[in-house]
Amino acid sequence: MRGFASSSSGRLFLAALPDAGTAARIHRLASVLRRAHCFNGKLIAPDRLHVSLFSLDGLPERQLCAACEAATELRTEPFEVSFDRTASFRGGPGNRPFVLIGEKGLCRLQSFRQMLGAAMARRGLRRLANTNFTPHVTLLYDARSVDEYPIEPVGWTVTEFVLVHSQRGHRHLARWCLCG
Repeated sequence: MRGFASSSSGRLFLAALPDAGTAARIHRLASVLRRAHCFNGKLIAPDRLHVSLFSLDGLPERQLCAACEAATELRTEPFEVSFDRTASFRGGPGNRPFVLIGEKGLCRLQSFRQMLGAAMARRGLRRLANTNFTPHVTLLYDARSVDEYPIEPVGWTVTEFVLVHSQRGHRHLARWCLCG
């Protein structure tokens, strides 16, 4: 983790990623929805689609190491996620995220994040663990926004989570398998 603490540029976060086939399917859906909603924003590339679990931006190196230790101690089985709606989130002017969201299909993801947050709190990262969480996959950013709309559910089995460094692309710095 050395060199990726607060002094580096880019973003650092823990995330759940769709498998490559699901990412391609989400990207195709996003393309159709982009045209349907007359969005002009650029689609998020399939290899960058993810659900952010915790932002680790600005953490000193020892706290970043503590977050990784918390991730290592987590033991749980793989689980399913399913997104069944799209919506625009509020964002800066001209920069509104258009996202996949859901409810029932994300209960296990919510529980997983709570477990990870509890592990981080035990390692002194209580502030980080208490942040709000609305599970979503960002498809694009646009000046326009649209209301929530149902879609055919899209989901995958979460088998791992990763530490992502985002700066002109995503680099996976560490991964943790879910294997109970």
